[in-house]
Amino acid sequence: MCPYPMEKFLLVLVVITTCCAVLQDLSGKMFTFPKETNTAQVSLMTSRETFTAITVCLRFFTDLRRNHILFSLATPTKGDAFVLFKRTAAGELEQRSKHGVAIFDGQDYTLNTWHSICATWASETGLGQLWLDGKPSTRKFLQSEAIKGKTIILGQELFKFGRFFARQQSFVGMLTDVHMWDNLQSPYDIQRYTNQTNFTPGNVLSWRALNYQISGQVLLENKQSN
Repeated sequence: MCPYPMEKFLLVLVVITTCCAVLQDLSGKMFTFPKETNTAQVSLMTSRETFTAITVCLRFFTDLRRNHILFSLATPTKGDAFVLFKRTAAGELEQRSKHGVAIFDGQDYTLNTWHSICATWASETGLGQLWLDGKPSTRKFLQSEAIKGKTIILGQELFKFGRFFARQQSFVGMLTDVHMWDNLQSPYDIQRYTNQTNFTPGNVLSWRALNYQISGQVLLENKQSN
């Protein structure tokens, strides 16, 4: 049986191999990934399997200078079906979708501060776009095929579906306010998310009703502000 109540996770490290999935309102909470590993991860569950459009938003805080993953959606045949990735170069963020890769340079990115990031993609045009702290990037072509799959991971990048992770690309820091939609959120909606004003929660993933499973050393804590 699942180890309820979840308050036990607030001040202690979850040093376990796996924990069964729970559905919880995580408003005011954050996941902390305290060290570089190839095991610490949070799996997010959804019943959706086919996507012709995606919007993902989350907030993160880290001091990593190396490559690291921010969000990873995998399919049975493709580890990086939809990926948000921070590259080593200070101003570079990367978005991947199946066969396509777009690098967004010149981003106003600094260490040791909270950033909000949103990413959109639609099969109709094949275009992807990023918003870092509410500032839009240029729109770049990724790919125009629908995405089929529902394995979503925080903290690690799935190189092969269900196979292995690389610790040198793992996330170390704090993540919060993860939302995912199966449509293109408007720039106005993205600004409302960034400003933490009234916005419509994700209809695929919602931080206010998140179905998740923790593996490895991950901490669930009260959210910290800057």
